[in-house]
Amino acid sequence: MQRILTIEDDPVVAREIVESLTEANYDVEWVTDGHQGVARALCAECDLITLDRILPGIDGLTIVKTIRGVGVDTPVLMISALSEVDERVRGLRGGGDDYLAKPFSANEMVARVEVLLRRARDAKTPVETMIRTTDLEIDLLNRTVRRGDQTIALPPIEFRMLEYLARNAGQILTRTMIFQAVWDMHFDPGTNVIDVHIGMLRKKLDMSGLKPLIRTVRGAGYILE
Repeated sequence: MQRILTIEDDPVVAREIVESLTEANYDVEWVTDGHQGVARALCAECDLITLDRILPGIDGLTIVKTIRGVGVDTPVLMISALSEVDERVRGLRGGGDDYLAKPFSANEMVARVEVLLRRARDAKTPVETMIRTTDLEIDLLNRTVRRGDQTIALPPIEFRMLEYLARNAGQILTRTMIFQAVWDMHFDPGTNVIDVHIGMLRKKLDMSGLKPLIRTVRGAGYILE
């Protein structure tokens, strides 16, 4: 269960935040003033902070600047009655990751929390740079393809198609799925463009003596073995 620190002095607003996030299966800790808030933000192992802009003791902008200054990168959703553009800009430039004006929708608040947590999780996920299947190697950074000890030059469309096939190796991919992944088209326009590119890929990948990689599944689509 992900942990959220809520720093909010208004009990009515705080109760709404805590109840909404608890219902969304988050573990929420609530503190009511700036001094408590900055102390918990610095030492608590939380996954996200919701932070009121105006607080007794230390204001929210000072809190976020303080934690950013010592290297705390926990996502911060600033929540404030100060909804003017200049205030939002100050909050974001001060270190906030998002800014929500009061009064707010509880559903929108939870959705913004989900987005910030997903963004933080994705940032920590190692970037995939290589796809390997059988004797095929696709370098996503350098946009190169090797099969065995042979380097294969592919134009962008064929590279994207091969990448999609390789990411889903062993799975039958329909023409519509390929159109969506490679051309961002959500329907089959009824052309033979996929067959043409598959044919060109086969000529380049299936060198003499090597087992064919791409198989046609009649009436269904294609599969990279």
